[in-house]
Amino acid sequence: MSQLNRQSDLILDMHGIEKDYVMGEEISHVLKGIDLQVHKGEFLAVLGPSGSGKSTLMNIIGCLDTPTRGEYILDGRRIADMNETELARIRSAEIGFVFQSFYLLQRETALQNVELPLIYAGKSDKECRSIAEEMLKRVGLEDKMDHYPNQLSGGQQQRVALARAIANNPSILLADEPTGALDQKTGEQVMGIFHDLNEEGRTIIMITHDRKIAGHAKRIVRILDGEISEGDIEDA
Repeated sequence: MSQLNRQSDLILDMHGIEKDYVMGEEISHVLKGIDLQVHKGEFLAVLGPSGSGKSTLMNIIGCLDTPTRGEYILDGRRIADMNETELARIRSAEIGFVFQSFYLLQRETALQNVELPLIYAGKSDKECRSIAEEMLKRVGLEDKMDHYPNQLSGGQQQRVALARAIANNPSILLADEPTGALDQKTGEQVMGIFHDLNEEGRTIIMITHDRKIAGHAKRIVRILDGEISEGDIEDA
């Protein structure tokens, strides 16, 4: 692929990203000049131990937080130029979030949980139900649509969360320790769904401390003490 084409298919472009937190009279430098580029259709793992800065980086990628310094360009747009309404729209429609703890509403069925982002996006009741049903079928839960979270296993709850994350057809799926609350077998099943989504062209960025889970990605960057580097999994 030519250099021009490689640049044009960038979906995420970060330069010199730093994040500081003031803690009393001290300043904690959590991210220290992160440079990161992700191309459309990539499956990237950000691998690092607890305290490495990976969750802070995830929050900035997901427009849940802003950097202290540096430039973040998402699909050709400078995040620093956007107001809160625009950022909320990005979080709602362009980035699908999958978290370790699922964050399902316990009083809502699987179907209702998946409908939520569609309702916020202003779709009709008919559209919401149709898309939510399609997404649950997509993750193999067509027989669990009317079940509540406490009636589902951990793996099934994570699949509901995945269905919810892709309901609005986001350009990026951002996953934070997506198998952290699952046993190994169930985790592998969930990773199989991530593989399928990536094969369909979905861009996936996965944050994890687990080398084995990171090994499912097609590219790995390591983060340690707020700095990142590329390398083979054996070197991480």
